[in-house]
Amino acid sequence: MTFLKKIWQNNKLFILFILLMSVFRSAVADWYTVPTGSMLPTIKVGDRIIVNKMAYDLQLPFSQITLFTTGEPQRGEIVVFESKAANNRLIKRMIGLPGDRIEMRNERLYINGDALNYQITEQNYQQLFAIEQVDSIAHIIHIDKNKTNKLSNFPSITVPTGHYLVLGDNRRNSADSRVYGFVPRHELKGKATTIAFSFDYDNYYLPRKNRLFKDIYSL
Repeated sequence: MTFLKKIWQNNKLFILFILLMSVFRSAVADWYTVPTGSMLPTIKVGDRIIVNKMAYDLQLPFSQITLFTTGEPQRGEIVVFESKAANNRLIKRMIGLPGDRIEMRNERLYINGDALNYQITEQNYQQLFAIEQVDSIAHIIHIDKNKTNKLSNFPSITVPTGHYLVLGDNRRNSADSRVYGFVPRHELKGKATTIAFSFDYDNYYLPRKNRLFKDIYSL
């Protein structure tokens, strides 16, 4: 019996488990470690986000080949994508679908001419928090008044076919479509669904108990 056969005979269950887990993470679901605060307060630095990789496409495992489309992103969803423009994997909120006209005036979003429902919940001289309603999804946005407001306005633009406009919830601290442009459909990798667990980097990497398996779409 060869050396490789011995390894297989002695460890075949473990090897099969690793193989199946790798296939699962490649094509079905995975988690994403959030390195920045661009999605605060919805997502904190240190969160591990579960991503449904079958939400929009079923891909051949360990490849970029799409076997078939399973769905389309909706406004308000949080998506993970491999941005060629940013040369990085990013996580942002879906705001504009193909054909939508999007505008931002003093932090306020307009979609196809209609202003989104926007309710300020907390404000002081340093920051502002507001609940923003995107279709059926309500979420909290953060505006850091200490940062320049150069990203707080843009004129009406139409999202081209096969592309999307995405924004971070931390509006003045997010490099998103205002910086890198529209996101092509083929760059989408999945829909963020849940915070699996979270480490507090400012508190000796201790886990945040209140974020264990937290629904990412709950306020």
